[in-house]
Amino acid sequence: MSAPRTMFEKIWDAHVIVTGAGGDALLHVDRNFIHEGSFHAFAALQAGGLAVRKPRQTFAVADHYAPTLNREQGIAAVPDPEMREMIQLLDANTARHGIRHFGLDDPDQGIVHVIGPELGLTQPGLLITCGDSHTSTHGALGAYAFGIGQSQLRLVMATQTIWQKKPRTLRIAVEGALAPGVSAKDVVLAIIARIGTAGATGHTIEYAGSAIRSLSMEGRLTVCNMSIEAGARAGLVAPDDATYDYLYGRRHAPKGADWDRAVAMWRRLPSDDGARFDREVVLDGAAIAPMVTWGTSPEEAVPIDAAVPDPRQAPDADRRAHMEQALRYMDLAPGTPVEQIRIDRAFIGTCTNGRIEDLRAAAQVLKGRKIVIPAWVSPGSTAVKRQAEAEGLDRIFKAAGFEWRASGCSGCAAMNGDQVPAGERCASTSNRNFEGRQGAGSRTHLVSPAMAAAAAVTGRLTDVRKLMAGR
Repeated sequence: MSAPRTMFEKIWDAHVIVTGAGGDALLHVDRNFIHEGSFHAFAALQAGGLAVRKPRQTFAVADHYAPTLNREQGIAAVPDPEMREMIQLLDANTARHGIRHFGLDDPDQGIVHVIGPELGLTQPGLLITCGDSHTSTHGALGAYAFGIGQSQLRLVMATQTIWQKKPRTLRIAVEGALAPGVSAKDVVLAIIARIGTAGATGHTIEYAGSAIRSLSMEGRLTVCNMSIEAGARAGLVAPDDATYDYLYGRRHAPKGADWDRAVAMWRRLPSDDGARFDREVVLDGAAIAPMVTWGTSPEEAVPIDAAVPDPRQAPDADRRAHMEQALRYMDLAPGTPVEQIRIDRAFIGTCTNGRIEDLRAAAQVLKGRKIVIPAWVSPGSTAVKRQAEAEGLDRIFKAAGFEWRASGCSGCAAMNGDQVPAGERCASTSNRNFEGRQGAGSRTHLVSPAMAAAAAVTGRLTDVRKLMAGR
């Protein structure tokens, strides 16, 4: 009888072609996603006289530089000539190699890590690569998905394989029921605050526990999305009935008898009883409150009802120095109640929190209220935008004073002109808050969609639970 295996080990073993002398394994790649940053890899292919080996297993989308304003103008809506060239290069390169490209005018355009799952391209048991660090998002459906560099992307496109060192395994269980007002974003920020931004370095995380299982697919996508912010190679959630219900009927999901065979195979993926992980961490889900970052790293997060930490309480000199630098950049004083921090702007969207469930949560807070600071929302995909408009969510956002924009990475990567001015604070549903992430000199506070909406209507970081209670 074979030894019990983790879900990750099952997927890894199924994709190993050969193991090298140094222990690295050559893996088969099932899906490869690309965006505008792929031009380096395409240039390297051309220089070597190579073609994309399996173009039908590569999918491209314009998202990082996609304009969210005046989208009806197409490429003319991109004011910067370098950004326009990046988008046009992607169009030309994909056409040359016969790759499906979801361009600016495509009805399925969106952020790559949003459209992959919603089109059914992401499926349990697959190995997925993309030249973007937040590829870990796709692990929410039980796929092994990770970001790669441009030289690796060249190899994947030329051979449909990649060399990798096998990571260790980390099981993070979140047990118990989440309280009202607490979302998947709060869960993952609490996890990163607990283990740190290097806490999962060299590991693939399997998220487990009753709180994780109770999350919708959108919530699981949010959690897996930020695995990289804890230093992980990837993050996975075991597929279950919620996964199958989500995938059923999606365009690229198996159909008919193929569907039945696929589900039977997927049901064998979850970790075996007795499977051993290299590390395990357990959190009490019932103890998690709405979270907000105060510093310049996702690990610098505290509950909304807490105060800004004091560097003098840091465990070591290096940590103290980092905290002091973060407080200088964020212009915050130790001991300041988080709810007293004024906010200048709010942004809702991204591959972390730009799905329909996220927009519904924010709209619920905004309904019947007016914002007091500039704010905008950029749905995670054109399909999400259409669905939100069909549900009337756009009218709620616009009635509250939000700008309702087109789909794209927008104010997360801040590469398309959607930036926060220097010195201003933004309550953002994005995934990173390092110095200048949303624009030179900008200050980012990571929050959930509901918390971003609460900040927009009060002009400060606010416990959304108070607004939910009518206070």
